[in-house]
Amino acid sequence: MEFKILGHFEVVSDGKEICTPKAFKQRSLLALLVIHHDQCLSASSLAENLWGEEGQPSTARAALQVYISKIRRHLTSFGFDPDGISTSLPGYILRLGESSLDLVEFRALAHHQESFEDGGRDALEREVRRLRQALALWRGPALADMRDVPALRELGTVLDEAWTSTLERRLEIDLRLGRELMVLSDLRQLALRHPEREKVQALLMTALYRAGRTAEALATFRLLRSTLISRFGVEPGRMADKLHQAILAREPWLDEHADGVFASVA
Repeated sequence: MEFKILGHFEVVSDGKEICTPKAFKQRSLLALLVIHHDQCLSASSLAENLWGEEGQPSTARAALQVYISKIRRHLTSFGFDPDGISTSLPGYILRLGESSLDLVEFRALAHHQESFEDGGRDALEREVRRLRQALALWRGPALADMRDVPALRELGTVLDEAWTSTLERRLEIDLRLGRELMVLSDLRQLALRHPEREKVQALLMTALYRAGRTAEALATFRLLRSTLISRFGVEPGRMADKLHQAILAREPWLDEHADGVFASVA
């Protein structure tokens, strides 16, 4: 069975049938158990996450038992191991077993990094392929349909950052491989989404400069500076500022690819 949280929460049977529980409370409970797979979650913490600290009904624990029973019965009808969800003091535990979770696969791909100094271009190519595979697992914002549950909203926000950092890393490596024209569109979109993120804006500035769009690269810095001052009352950091000065001076190292520009502006 496949559990997917990188997008809308979804459960897929071995026969490729969508078998996500329809009732929102049951979906939320299952999502919590899946995310914390192989860990025991107490009944009290599950109830607090499902109903909130102040909104728990007096029958919350009894309702949890009913939901667990219904979830177990529903999943086993699609081939899930009936012992995969069990009662274990002080609460419940879901054992992933032979089932898969897209988040586990994403982390394995995204966190694997090589020594580029030893592997050169081949290592960069392998790394960017892994990052593309990791990003391809996403179907939209993580737990997009479950963010009314505070604990799931918090996790969704954390995973949003993981997606952004992974895409940022992939785009940086593509720049190191000389693919500035290929990444310009993705960089523009990411920069619009994160106007205050200096690394993203620096990547966009670099790509624009290498594509012969020096004026746009300088305009990107001005927009970054304006955003940081208006929102946070701070100037751009050393990296963005040094890159800006290098673009003004048309420094030769800006066109280097294999070593990247960020070693020069660190």
